Amino acid sequence: MSANITGWLTDPAHWSGPDGIPAQTLTHLELSGEALGIALLLGMPAGLLIGHTGRGAFLVGGLTNALRALPTLGVLMFSVLLIAPHITSDAAFTIPSLIVLVLLAVPPILTSTYAGVFAVDAAAVDAARGMGWRGRDILLRVQLPCALPLVLSGIRSAALQIIATATVAAYVSLGGLGRFLIDGLAQSDYAQMAGGALLVAALALVVELLLLGLGRLAVSPGLTRRTPRGRRRSHPSTAVSAPVSASAPAQ
Repeated sequence: MSANITGWLTDPAHWSGPDGIPAQTLTHLELSGEALGIALLLGMPAGLLIGHTGRGAFLVGGLTNALRALPTLGVLMFSVLLIAPHITSDAAFTIPSLIVLVLLAVPPILTSTYAGVFAVDAAAVDAARGMGWRGRDILLRVQLPCALPLVLSGIRSAALQIIATATVAAYVSLGGLGRFLIDGLAQSDYAQMAGGALLVAALALVVELLLLGLGRLAVSPGLTRRTPRGRRRSHPSTAVSAPVSASAPAQ
């Protein structure tokens, strides 16, 4: 079986043309990127507002749990049935796929953004308010930078869920790495199915590593346990200077 998977992945015919691995990977990334961008536009401002004001916090848990409980394939097929009769282009299938992925990605982004902003030390907020900063400045210059590690964690979680779930787009005749899973199942080509699954996992891993790297660049070292390169912490024994001897009393 492993030899068949290796043979399928290394077959040059699968790495060229509009149905090849590179083209389908690009299609998968385009759909995932669009869904993540829409989810950020919806979930992040709402999370910032709720975390900053504290209003509507009771809705976060209920809303996110409700969105997570939605059946992915059921929502996809229902959206296609509603939209397809009114649109004749590929958008009749792209829009339902985006709806499903956005509904899946909003909960982690909304929850992490709200939790990160709400958990910022109240003393830092009070100090900024005492300096005369208004609500918007406090949010953007104090709360958001402090909440950034948790916000980025939610974005990473949303991105991985989107990449893994974007395979369902193949159910409605769209491209992406899900095509290898659906086509392999229809043809009883298990090597193709396993190869497609490995490609999805590899793509998710690469995106995770890229987002981790961007997070390390974006988050201030003061908010992490990292020590900037070239700056070493001195040993406690060297931090205390030797006592200065008192001068001898005048004779």
